[in-house]
Amino acid sequence: MHFYELATLDIQMGKAADVAVGVEKFVDEALTGRLLGVWYSDIGVLNQVLVLREFKTLDDLQQERARFKQAADPFYAKEWLEHVSVDSYQGFPFLPEVEVGAFGPAYEIRTYHMKHGGLPHVHAAWEAALPDRTEVSKLTVVMSSLDGEPRIVNIWPYESVNQRCQVRADAVAQGIWPPKGGPQWLTNDMASLMAFPTKVSPLQ
Repeated sequence: MHFYELATLDIQMGKAADVAVGVEKFVDEALTGRLLGVWYSDIGVLNQVLVLREFKTLDDLQQERARFKQAADPFYAKEWLEHVSVDSYQGFPFLPEVEVGAFGPAYEIRTYHMKHGGLPHVHAAWEAALPDRTEVSKLTVVMSSLDGEPRIVNIWPYESVNQRCQVRADAVAQGIWPPKGGPQWLTNDMASLMAFPTKVSPLQ
């Protein structure tokens, strides 16, 4: 079981590279956690930097969250930061830890809000469907919220935005996606963001 933190930094226009440098420094000072991704948004909500970290235990995640809350300059981005939100997640139990490397550079970050009580059904649907779906393209992670409204976040790397469109169309045409029995447990509150890695991101 793996735990994740996804931080969303709303920043001043054109400052993603500067923010990424601060993010790298802030994360390097952490006693726990593994940095996975540092992306800037390109399609969807703009002027954002997204930071994904992985933790082996919930205690590790909470320890790092406490450090974040006490930080005078979170992610060393105060100079360019308009707002920051930090959310906690648990990886789907049947997935391995995230593999880092050059799999993009176009990353789709999709958020689905769930109906209450839907998580076990979504787990079952995704576990059945992912073997075929990941034959079409690689998955980075799927994770469910530990706080706030019930929701899942799934992250997929693609070579380009065009490839993303083709892959999803092919998966739907083959009948392997979306996961059978999964969508009925989702609400209509969904969002998709295309983001690209900064230079400091282990996921490229």
